[in-house]
Amino acid sequence: MRAAVLHKTGQDTLDVREDVTAVGFRRGSVRVRMRAASLCHSDLSAMNGVLPQPAPFVPGHEGAGDVVEVAEGVTGFAVGDRVVLCWMAPCGRCDHCAKDRGHLCVASLRRLGAPGFRIEEGGVIASGFYGTGAFADEVVVSANALIKIPADLPYEAAALIGCGVTTGIGAAVNTAKVEPGASVAVIGAGGVGIATVQGARVCGAGRITVVDPVASRRERALDFGATEAIAPDDLKAVAKKLPGGGFDYVFEAVGRAATVRAGYDAARRGGAVVVIGAGAQDDLAEFTMGELFFNEKRLLPSLYGGATVGRTVALVVDLWRAGRIDLDGMITHRVGLADVNEAIAQMRSGEALRTVVTMD
Repeated sequence: MRAAVLHKTGQDTLDVREDVTAVGFRRGSVRVRMRAASLCHSDLSAMNGVLPQPAPFVPGHEGAGDVVEVAEGVTGFAVGDRVVLCWMAPCGRCDHCAKDRGHLCVASLRRLGAPGFRIEEGGVIASGFYGTGAFADEVVVSANALIKIPADLPYEAAALIGCGVTTGIGAAVNTAKVEPGASVAVIGAGGVGIATVQGARVCGAGRITVVDPVASRRERALDFGATEAIAPDDLKAVAKKLPGGGFDYVFEAVGRAATVRAGYDAARRGGAVVVIGAGAQDDLAEFTMGELFFNEKRLLPSLYGGATVGRTVALVVDLWRAGRIDLDGMITHRVGLADVNEAIAQMRSGEALRTVVTMD
């Protein structure tokens, strides 16, 4: 079958091959025919080494497809079911899972580097990014790495739900619990940032300010519910004019210490800074003990929607079905798997909001 492989961390492009086999089908696993995968910035971060993922590997963690084979010991899935991949697969046994915090289950992190694909030429074994590897015609994953979705949810829209949309909407609804009428700033107008805008709108936020250095991205954010869009240099002045001297909630969807710091400064006293962006382990954000104590600003990291992923996915599907969020509008580009490097170039240029890679 086909799969796009990164042979060495730091390479800029993927090697789209046709001599790859998905491996690891055994008790507790499921074989999935991928139909669509969305390119997320986290895939690029894994390619350049910001996120830990041993190479060689097949990128892609936002994907949707159909179950084609179910191994012994699997319940709840049948051939023909439409599913999305869940890269933070809950084990169902640890303390986090027992307390309905499956998105914090660390068992899934042990799958880093686990064999997922074999390249016939040379017999090279590659892993799937975070145990998935959606840029392939087929994947074999643990059953708990799948979430069943309705058959009428299009594959392309479903792919977005696999990570970015769930992360952004969940941050607003689950982590921050934005109140009606609240003032919100979202730093970063990529896919996760736009999903956060939609989540804040669903919560009834009265003011949603998007902050991004790219004018076209700022303008695009207005189509999804932002009430204003500004450049980063204007954030401090806008925040100071608000009642209380800042925003009630600031969402950081970039993954850099500098923007977390800017978000903290833009939040009012007693406000919240919600950290969504996936950043590097050595990128340190600095705060003084004095300001943390006296300002009482809350720092709220939000991983994968801040709740058990299956529950947040179900919420997103309900919102989509009710017409309260726009998934189709987030897809700005479409390419086939053979042209996945074109999708990577589009994302690096800032041109694409979300590019969907189709396998058909």
